Amino acid sequence: MSTAEATTLDRVVDTARYPLSEPDSAEGQDVVSRARRELAAVGCTVLPDFVRPSLREILREECAAIAPRAHSDVETVNVYNIAVDSELPEEHPGRRTFQRGNAFVARDRVPAKSLISRLYSHPDFQRFVARCFGLPKLHELADPLSGLVLNVVAPGMEHPWHFDTNEFTVSMLTQQAHSGGDFEYCPNIRSARDENFDDVRAVLDGRGERLVRRLPLRPGDLQLFKGRYALHRVSPVGGPAARHSAIFAYSERPGVIGSVARTRQLFGRVLPEHLESEGRAVRGDRLLD
Repeated sequence: MSTAEATTLDRVVDTARYPLSEPDSAEGQDVVSRARRELAAVGCTVLPDFVRPSLREILREECAAIAPRAHSDVETVNVYNIAVDSELPEEHPGRRTFQRGNAFVARDRVPAKSLISRLYSHPDFQRFVARCFGLPKLHELADPLSGLVLNVVAPGMEHPWHFDTNEFTVSMLTQQAHSGGDFEYCPNIRSARDENFDDVRAVLDGRGERLVRRLPLRPGDLQLFKGRYALHRVSPVGGPAARHSAIFAYSERPGVIGSVARTRQLFGRVLPEHLESEGRAVRGDRLLD
């Protein structure tokens, strides 16, 4: 790592608290150990003030400036992101539908010099995230649109209950909503072998409060989350300001590119790379989504 890279990382991240370039130090091992414990127990961990508090306003301003570049769409969805007209049993939770306001700024519209872009591509940051998840290595997505994105939830909109396709998610709130916009999740509500439709249906019906956790997040906090097995949502946003969050997408395998259908849904467009890679995706389980 060059001196310039080290200086940049030190300016952005509170490296006294999170010594990314010294993973074997006592402090570095403590941070990783805590993250692994919480991920194993509840599938989520938050590293508060990961970005220096003095840079919070710059973080917000940079992301607010590109938020108008988001592709926005409102669609009817279910928690499994499968077709809402799929043939399912009467009591199946996939029959419940919600309105989702999609708004994502694609990676090719995120400035390379922005704080979130510098973090996403930094080797020490990638190694740190991999260690927290207990993985030998992570790769940036080869996808030119979905590797690093900004999610925008406008006032009156929400990101309703859903499961992630990826086993893990890395994100950072960059702008809070004036009200609402809370992150809520049900840790380990399903497994690779059991969809647990009964508990999922209970949450969707408002009968599963005992299963739901609410997580307070502030701009600059780093969130590591296992969203493949945890039902989760962002509650409706109120007030005049949108909720913004950066999503850092990595994979355990190199060369990962999103499907044509999903890419068009999220960004309103596809590129030649998506067309060329269509049909090559390999799933690691047999879950509905």
